[in-house]
Amino acid sequence: MEQSKFDKPEDIIYLKQFVKKHPDNKMGWYLLGKHYRDAGKEGKANYCFIQAGDIYDAFEQSSHPLAVSTNQLEELKAWEKRKKRKRLVRNVTVIAVPLLLLALLIPSIGNQQQVPGDDAVPAVADGSPALGVVLVPRKEKTPAGYAFGEVMKAGGESPPKVIAAHLEEKGGWKQWNGNARLLMEMERGSGQAQFEVSMLDRNVCACDPADAKPAASRFAEWKKEQEQHWTLSSAIVQYRNLYKKWPENLDALVRPYPHNVLSGEGEGMAEMFPELLAKLKLSASQAENAKPQTGGQGTKDAAAQIAGATSIGSNGLFQPDWSKPLEIVIDVSNHTLAVVHNGLIVRSYRVGLGGSKTPEGSFFISEKVRDPNGGDGIFGSRGMTLSNTLYAIHGTNDTDSIGKDKSLGCIRLGEADVEELFDMVPLGTPVQIKNGTLPPDAKAPQERFRLAPKQDESNPAKVYRWLT
Repeated sequence: MEQSKFDKPEDIIYLKQFVKKHPDNKMGWYLLGKHYRDAGKEGKANYCFIQAGDIYDAFEQSSHPLAVSTNQLEELKAWEKRKKRKRLVRNVTVIAVPLLLLALLIPSIGNQQQVPGDDAVPAVADGSPALGVVLVPRKEKTPAGYAFGEVMKAGGESPPKVIAAHLEEKGGWKQWNGNARLLMEMERGSGQAQFEVSMLDRNVCACDPADAKPAASRFAEWKKEQEQHWTLSSAIVQYRNLYKKWPENLDALVRPYPHNVLSGEGEGMAEMFPELLAKLKLSASQAENAKPQTGGQGTKDAAAQIAGATSIGSNGLFQPDWSKPLEIVIDVSNHTLAVVHNGLIVRSYRVGLGGSKTPEGSFFISEKVRDPNGGDGIFGSRGMTLSNTLYAIHGTNDTDSIGKDKSLGCIRLGEADVEELFDMVPLGTPVQIKNGTLPPDAKAPQERFRLAPKQDESNPAKVYRWLT
């Protein structure tokens, strides 16, 4: 049987504990039933689905064959009259799903500030993100249920406003700069038990969707901030890997060559740094405590709980292993270089290679230099040495070589591409050179990622002799 997102043992344990504490929460029963059904435990699944009642009907689009219906229809009609929203023209049982599920979050997030309903999304008082984003897999048959499940597992970490979105997918990779579909938006109202749910995609809700433009504007701004978070988070992690300690402040990352872990300062990074550092320390501590020491069952259970939890980054991204640093993948079969994060392509570029002279394998960025050999020669304006070898990722003054095998083994990029890459990935970034792993249609983003340079990253005392 094909496994789904929801068939992990730790998820079943979590939901069993949840419905035990909240036996009246129908969404919890429905999600637990899905777990059991995916695990092949039909009897337990049926029991849970019966407890779920109208929530099962909404998602499965039919009543459960074992369910006993009495005055359910009358109750649903009465509920519809009380709760109907002007922005949702929707079947009543489908509307019931988000409101019932969000109600379970009231104890943990009810004391946070209300989020205004206009385009701006300011940070809440405690510094936590005001907007969260759930990236729903394209293959997910019930995207709304998936999004609500992630919010439920996040509990008190969930921001007061959450957008669920589909990203374009190609070759098994999510495309950060591809076509995105916004599915729905959830926002807490002024009262502890008041929530608004806006369906943004007709195919998800079988309804007349709300205007998606305000949410699209918020999503676009969130994406810019997310890129800053990824780069800063990666720099903090790589600093610790290089120097065996945590950076004390942002200035520790932005230093002159050869200690230029981060190639400048991005918008909002100074404000992000304290909270992001604290969360990375906590994440590292949890991972360390979960490592098997003696093979005991308690340690294994701790590891399973961490792996099964929904993690939320400081910028509100619902994604496991959000603290994992950025990586570079180079596909020699189609001359593509990509910056990736957890199965998501953040950037991709066409590159020039050396055919069999470009070595496959695992490397890391051991040196970052601005204007190698003066900046106007064969290496262009930026260079990044791979694992202290003569191989490097660098610019070129031969733009016709991009997409071809004309180098002696190095990886060549166009000027705009190599300068963006230089800013986005910190010193220490892992680099994988493979054959046949990336989709071939690399394209530049609408807006380039940039850091404001603060230190001298050049090295005029050295003449570089990379295998260009």
